[in-house]
Parts: sequence; C-alpha cells; structure tokens
Amino acid sequence: MFRLKLWFKSSSASSTMAGVPPTSTAIKKYAVVTGANKGIGLEICRQLASQGVSVVLTARNEKRGLEAVEKLKKSGLSDYIMFHQLDVMDSASIDSLAVFIKSQIGKLDILVNNAGVGGTTDGGGIRNKWARNTLNDVENLTEESIDQVLNEFLKDFKEGSVEAKGWPSYMSAYCVSKAAMNAYTRLLAKKYPKMLINAVGPGWTKTDLSNHTGPLTPEEAARNPVRVALLPDDGPSGTFFERMKVSSF
Repeated sequence: MFRLKLWFKSSSASSTMAGVPPTSTAIKKYAVVTGANKGIGLEICRQLASQGVSVVLTARNEKRGLEAVEKLKKSGLSDYIMFHQLDVMDSASIDSLAVFIKSQIGKLDILVNNAGVGGTTDGGGIRNKWARNTLNDVENLTEESIDQVLNEFLKDFKEGSVEAKGWPSYMSAYCVSKAAMNAYTRLLAKKYPKMLINAVGPGWTKTDLSNHTGPLTPEEAARNPVRVALLPDDGPSGTFFERMKVSSF
C-alpha cells in the first residue's frame, strides 16, 4: 500500500463518474483504493470514508464496482464514496483514472494499491538465493534489477522449473509478485523522500482469494492498511507493516 502526497494541476478533460461528493472545505483528503469492489479493498474504502476521507473506489468490473458503491452509500457514506473503473493491467484504463483525478478532484493524498490475483500454482518465501539477495539489497536496488528477477521467474515458470530453481511452488506468481512489490516499495520510498510509501501485510483473511479461509475478517484485516494510510506526515516510509506491527521485509 502506498500513501502518496501528490497534487495535480486541474484539467479540462472529463470522465464518467458516479457519486462525486459535493465540494466542501471540510473534505481535505482524497484516496484511491484499487481492487475495491469486495473483500479487504471494500472494507478499506468503508473505514477510510467513515473517517472523513473522500474515496474513489475502483474495480476492473464496472458493474460490480457500482454495486459496491451503492452498498456503501446505503450505509450512510454517500458523501464520501465515488467510483471509477480501473484495470491495473491496462494502461488506457490507468490513464483514464489519472484524467478523472486531475479534472474532477485536483489532488490525490492516498493511494492504496490493493488489487491482486492469485498465482496459477503456502510455498514460503523465496528460496532462490540470487533472487532473495537481489530484492533485499536496498542500497543497489533498481527497477531494472527487480525486472530481472521477475523475468527470470517467468522464464523458469515457462520451462516448468519453478520448484527446482527455488521459487515458491504454491501460488508462485502471487508470492513472487508480492516480494517484488515489497522491494519496489523500498525503492520508491528512497526515490521520493517527501512521500510516505509503505507495504502492508493485512494477514490471512477470509476472502475469495483465500477461498474464504483464515482467521481474520475483511473488517479486521483492513484496519492496518487504513492505519498506515492515515499516518501523520512525519510517519515512517519504506517500511513493511505486518498486521499492526512494523516487520522485516
């Protein structure tokens, strides 16, 4: 989850929107939550909005996203919830959201990068020493080195040698992508010291992604991302939060 303090210049471009809250000097913070039509993402939206943050709920499926917005509106949060379609794998969709934020809001205070999908194959952490050392070498970490790890994983995956090469055997794509995201979090935090950019592990939660197993409810799991999203300006950056505690990457 990234917490950004990022302001945009206004633009004349327009975008389809639902439930844009009325202009008010009392609403000072705006958030975007990705993958938010259900599960932890939906609950993050609910909790942020309950604390007065104006939230752009995004989802890949527009129908499901609008249904989620209506659900939150019925719970009394209509002034703090709006919807915009977003597929984080589609550059045109990302551009459309950026235009919406610039033209209809003018700034973005918080980004919760929640969207995710399961891998095709609990394998633990990554046993591949080269990959682990590369991602943990914060001083020399670059976007290129992260991409190199991901490309090596994809090559081994296609060759059917994931387990032999020390990659996780279960939900491998999911596990490796999360490790890369954690590394990228630290890279961005170092690159943009005026922003708070952190990673959060919400815990094993009863959602579709886990086949509704796990000890936590989405409401419980959302509390840590929300707490990190609302850190004060002098809060930590480049940090990994596991549940409610600072943890090692």
